[in-house]
Amino acid sequence: MPPKPIHLDGTTLEGGGQLLRLALSLSSLTQIPISVTDIRGNRGSKGKGKGKGKSKGSSRPGDASAGGLKGSHLVGTEWLARAMGAETEGMVLRSRTLLFRPGMVEVRNGQEEGLGVEADGKGKAKQWWEKGTNESVWEDVYEEARLVRRKTYLQQSTPGAIFLVLQAILPFVLFCSQPSSTVDGESVPLRVTIEGGTNCFASLSYEYAEQVLFPMLELKLGVGPIKMTLHQRGWSMGNTDVGSVTFDITPFRTGYVLPAFAFTDRGELNKIHVSIMASTPEVRKMIKERVLEILESQYEGVEILFPVFEDSKHNKRLYLLLVAETSNWYRLGRDWLFDQTTKNRKDDDIVETLVKKVTRDLAVELAHGGCVDEFMQDQLVVFQALVEGKSEIDLGESAENGSLHTQTARWVAEEVLGTRFKKASCTGVGFRAGPPLVAGEADRARYLRKLGVDEEK
Repeated sequence: MPPKPIHLDGTTLEGGGQLLRLALSLSSLTQIPISVTDIRGNRGSKGKGKGKGKSKGSSRPGDASAGGLKGSHLVGTEWLARAMGAETEGMVLRSRTLLFRPGMVEVRNGQEEGLGVEADGKGKAKQWWEKGTNESVWEDVYEEARLVRRKTYLQQSTPGAIFLVLQAILPFVLFCSQPSSTVDGESVPLRVTIEGGTNCFASLSYEYAEQVLFPMLELKLGVGPIKMTLHQRGWSMGNTDVGSVTFDITPFRTGYVLPAFAFTDRGELNKIHVSIMASTPEVRKMIKERVLEILESQYEGVEILFPVFEDSKHNKRLYLLLVAETSNWYRLGRDWLFDQTTKNRKDDDIVETLVKKVTRDLAVELAHGGCVDEFMQDQLVVFQALVEGKSEIDLGESAENGSLHTQTARWVAEEVLGTRFKKASCTGVGFRAGPPLVAGEADRARYLRKLGVDEEK
């Protein structure tokens, strides 16, 4: 019998969308059903977070509409539900509860049981879920009768953060390829295109992903490579434009277990990469000159590069990212999509506010001596939980327990997988990559025994 859902209180710790995204990722990988209540509950109340820690309320205290599922959460949830043939309850906009029960889809002889398959006359196979009308999330692309890629598309009508949608589905994309995604023993590249926001407040930006997140995952964990193509920027400031990014991802081969990793010995600061976006050449020049003035006075002899110097196409769009690169190939970044009013303010005042904040934030990151910045910490938790063996991350002297987002991610991993974090170290479950259930069934039973979860009668 299928296991009972694991209940997760959506107000625990940070109490935001990250809790839901990671829970859905792990549920899809392991086929362990979850039930999340009071989703994003801390976004709509003055109360403190429950569970092992506390969280401040939202910027709109008392506004109940601030909680629940947003459109960007639904996009990732619906994609995973389709990928897993999941039974769901509450998968609607603004819902504050969600039951997610991944379908028991077995794979035999390269075909998915529970799927209908028909030829389209062009050597391709169209697949759809036997229950419901949703097609499989992947479309196969052939060249000369050879499978060269699988692609999928996630659409949003608003600039919901693209990289938060990706956060929900990336572990599944990396670890759960189908047998039909393998040619001559090698994984076929996967192409994921997501519409939404590339530069949004309170979210990873395209530049941060390109210069910090993906280089660190590839160089330090052996994930990917993940290559990005920016088709159009999507902004949450100024005119709300919807952007588009394509990710070309190399998944893990079937049976692969990600080895444990250690982020230690940061090394010496070698370079600082500066990315600037503003609407006029004059403002961009002002930002560049002020950044150079501060960085050259604080970090003598460090090379300063300007990989992005771009027109943001709206006077309310100002963005600055500073990325510190070390001799041991670690990257720490701090940025700000300026969200203060620009009305009746002079350009030099705005520039000074922007530059001082970001340079000060970077100085704090470098002063703690750790190997990752505040925003990279929680991105690594899912990999710590899935590797084989003990991984550890040096977060620095002032951040031993990690950010609230990091603590929340650890709590979700502990609840769903039974892992245990001791500050920034964790012994992972040794998850084997491969098709859902075939690679994961034994693991799922092991996780359930570890968690003490009863099978439904």
